[in-house]
Amino acid sequence: MMPPMRRFFLDHRQLLRLTGLFAYLCTGTPLVANWLAERAQPERHANGPLLLWSLFYLLFGVLYLWLTNDLGSRRYLGSKLVGLVLMTVCSLGVGWYSHSGLSAMLIVVSSVILPWLVPFWPGVLWLALSNLALAPIFATFPEYNYSLWLALVQTSIYLGFAAITFVASLVASQQAEQREAQRQLNTELRATRAMLAESTRIAERMRIARELHDLVGHHLTALSLNLEVASHLVNEAAAEHVERAQTTARHLLADVREAVSELRQDDAIDLSQALRSLIEGVPSLTVHVETPPRFGVEDPRRAQVLLRCAQEIITNAARHAQARQLWLRFHAPQADLLCLQAWDDGRGAPHFRPGNGLRGMRERVREYGGEVTVERDRPSGFALEVRLPLGQPAPLAHAPYGGDPVVEVS
Repeated sequence: MMPPMRRFFLDHRQLLRLTGLFAYLCTGTPLVANWLAERAQPERHANGPLLLWSLFYLLFGVLYLWLTNDLGSRRYLGSKLVGLVLMTVCSLGVGWYSHSGLSAMLIVVSSVILPWLVPFWPGVLWLALSNLALAPIFATFPEYNYSLWLALVQTSIYLGFAAITFVASLVASQQAEQREAQRQLNTELRATRAMLAESTRIAERMRIARELHDLVGHHLTALSLNLEVASHLVNEAAAEHVERAQTTARHLLADVREAVSELRQDDAIDLSQALRSLIEGVPSLTVHVETPPRFGVEDPRRAQVLLRCAQEIITNAARHAQARQLWLRFHAPQADLLCLQAWDDGRGAPHFRPGNGLRGMRERVREYGGEVTVERDRPSGFALEVRLPLGQPAPLAHAPYGGDPVVEVS
């Protein structure tokens, strides 16, 4: 039996990029035809407008490939907006030197990028103004003898095609945002599920420990006392067997107490799985997590605070800082204190103003006497530290913090 054929899959961003590139290459067909005609007549002198036309066309293509390399990313947004302006200038330059409507087709291609870089209404204004700028260019073509009115009519035709492309790209960008919101919600649900599973596991261990202590321990203690009484009442032949039973009962009672102690000892919520759920599938961001060898917190409320802080840090690094690398380091400098240090390689915050996410993080941490400190003098990137008092003598699963930490990279 032949194996199933693997389906060729491209996401919506790749399809938009390739379709726009195909339209760009098709727009350059007249340019190639003019170059071939010039080469077929070597006695003709170099055509200056054709060279400038070619230069603007090639520069437009380079800018298009750069701006569509990572659609949806807000990294280097200022530079990308400058690139978008240059693309518009290049498209107008192609129309000016080619004396054709090729500039309008290039504006249609550039409308693929607009919804990913600017909001809706600025994008609509940009599209309208760039098409309106074509009318004076069309009116200067002597071979067409266009009046300004006819040039505006011609421009409105191209504007319709550009609007269709703009709306299609806008729908794709909105779907991408919705998918990202759904991914974040799914990540939060998986992390919460991991926390609930840990809480259930700990609750079951505590229930078993109480049952062993209250029922089995009680009956073994009563059995030992009855055997002690029986050892004084039986004859010498039976006394030896009673003494053996008494010794066995004492050993069983000691084993039960040891089992109860072990069950009660490992009563911390393991945060490793919940953290893995948070960092899995974060687009365009690599998260490096460093934790102690056994990472758990006994108080479920504090564990939830730590998890929400980590989630907010990951979201800010990916959405606002446009970072590619993020480091999270959990460590306990004191027995009753847990610290989370986070830093990224994003654009930083020279004029930092805390948003709702950071304010919410501070409010959660302050409820337990902790604090959130932002490193303001960092030369690049963004860094902060969360200090959370645990309020318990054995915070991390009663495990010492010596030895090498465990590093997980996603």
